[in-house]
Order: sequence, then structure tokens, then C-alpha cells
Amino acid sequence: MREPAPWHQGTWQSLTMQQHFAHAYLFSGQAGCGKRRFATAFAAFLLCDAPAAGIACDQCRSCHLRLAGSHPDLLLLEPEEEGKAIRVDAVRQLVDFISQTAQQGGRKVVLLRPAEAMNLNAANALLKSLEEPSAETYLLLVSDQPSRLLPTIRSRCRVQPLELPAPEQAAVWLSEQLPERSAQDCSLLLQMAGGAPLRAMALAQLDALSQREKVVEGIKALLKGQIAPSRLAEQWNPLPIELLLDWFCAWTLDLLKLQQGAVETAASADMDKVLGYMAKKVEIAQLLAWQDWLLEHRRLFASKANLNRVLFLEKALVQWKNLLERR
Repeated sequence: MREPAPWHQGTWQSLTMQQHFAHAYLFSGQAGCGKRRFATAFAAFLLCDAPAAGIACDQCRSCHLRLAGSHPDLLLLEPEEEGKAIRVDAVRQLVDFISQTAQQGGRKVVLLRPAEAMNLNAANALLKSLEEPSAETYLLLVSDQPSRLLPTIRSRCRVQPLELPAPEQAAVWLSEQLPERSAQDCSLLLQMAGGAPLRAMALAQLDALSQREKVVEGIKALLKGQIAPSRLAEQWNPLPIELLLDWFCAWTLDLLKLQQGAVETAASADMDKVLGYMAKKVEIAQLLAWQDWLLEHRRLFASKANLNRVLFLEKALVQWKNLLERR
């Protein structure tokens, strides 16, 4: 990518028109808002020999090297596996890279994502590079959760928040990317993605809509006593656990809002009737206890804790059903 998302054009122009750049940037914002795309485009711009209108030309030798994935003055640091930590050895590679002279005689760029994946040793190793920046070397950090970074790292970066587009703009963009999808499908994908268009695209690629339909039907069958939690947990085992956790968290929030009278209908349109019925039955104390349990297990799965998926799903379904039976 050599251009940012359309909804970040204003921020892009303000950044690329500057005469001098900070040695380190922290691009932050909601997952799926376009941070990686923005940072990747900015790296391309910084390395390009002849950017035009603030965009890498894709024609010069430097751009050809970048496009081939062999630019010697561009270093990408990511976890070896998604969800794993960035370890100190990787950051030591960064330190060695920074200490060397640019092989193309221009700038050097390090793209580190997600920055919050650095473990403590890696983060401490990075601090020295931030404290003693090399000339014409730029560190670009990307983070969904900047609060998880060491304060000393955040304070040494120029923080650039990147916002979500307006709902109308997000819907138009997603419809253009997914012409085979209906407006209703795009709306549901954006809802599941919290309004983040690139996350919605990823959900579409995961076939999340058909998976969600099966999950909603399973929930209805569970509450009607047509299927046991253990059986449903087995059926759900192949589904991405992060999607299931996201959906249960969203439904729980809907329940809290409905019960407190903050909204009249649930944001989750495909679960509106179910949640409306449950909101009249559940007790607030039990609902809050369930939410705490759910969020804690979401955190555990995010940290790659070694949990038994089927047992977790069965327990979650039992607790969800019991919300209606404890009154």
C-alpha cells in the first residue's frame, strides 16, 4: 500500500507536507481502522526517491526494492506468529539495523507492529534507540492498545491517532470493496467490526456472516431447550473463538443497555428479540458477574492462555442460559 485509507487523507496531507519529521511515530487507533495501511504508506513515502503529491512513486529504484520485499533500508518487525510476543532478540536486530549506514544512501525506516506485542525486555531494548535516534532513521510503531506500551516509549514518540470513518463513509467504502454483498450484509459486517472498515473486510473473508447466522440459531435453540450446552459447544468448536467472544461481549452490552433503559432495541438486530426477552428476565447482579467472567476469559484467550476451548464454550453456554433461570 502506498496510499492511506480515504478517511485518513486529511491526516496524511498534514503529515507529509511537513518539512521535518519526528524520528519516531506511534500510530494508534481501533483495530481495523487503517493504521497498518497508513504506516506502510508512510514508510513507502519516506523511502521513495521522488514522491509525487505526497505519495511514493512506485517507479524509482527504492520503490522497486520495496515492492520486491528486498529494500535493505526497510525493516519490518512483527511477532513470528500472530498473537505471540515480539521478543528482545528481534529488537536487538532493530538496534543493529539502526547502527548501520543506509545502504541506499537515504533514509532508513523501521515498521514495528503491533507495538504492544513487545515483551518487557524487548520494550526496554527499544528505549535506547528512541533515546539516541540516528540521523535519517525513522521508527514507525503501530498499536491497537497504546496504553499497554511503556509510558517512556509513548513519551518518546509523536503520537498520531487515526480515527474511524463516519458510518456513511464506511458503508460506501465497504460496499465498493464487496460489490457482491448487499447493503444489509455490509451494515452487519460493520456492526460486528465496531465500525472499522478493514476489520469488516477481514470478517467477510472469514465468512463471518454465515457463521454468525449459525451461532444465533444455536443460541435460540439453547434457550428453548432444544439443544444441550455440551452439544452446542462441540458444534461451535471449529469457529474462531475471537468472533464468539466478540459477539457475546456485544450481546452482553446490549443486555445491560436494554435493562437499564438506555436503548429501546438492541444494536445487534439479528438478536433483538432474544435480547429483548432476556433483558426482562435477568438480574443486574448476575449480568454484571457474567460480564466480568466473560471479559476475563476474553483477556486470557487474547494472551494465548492454554484453555480448553470446548470446556470453556460449554461453561459459557451454561452460564448464559442460567441468566434466565436464576430469577
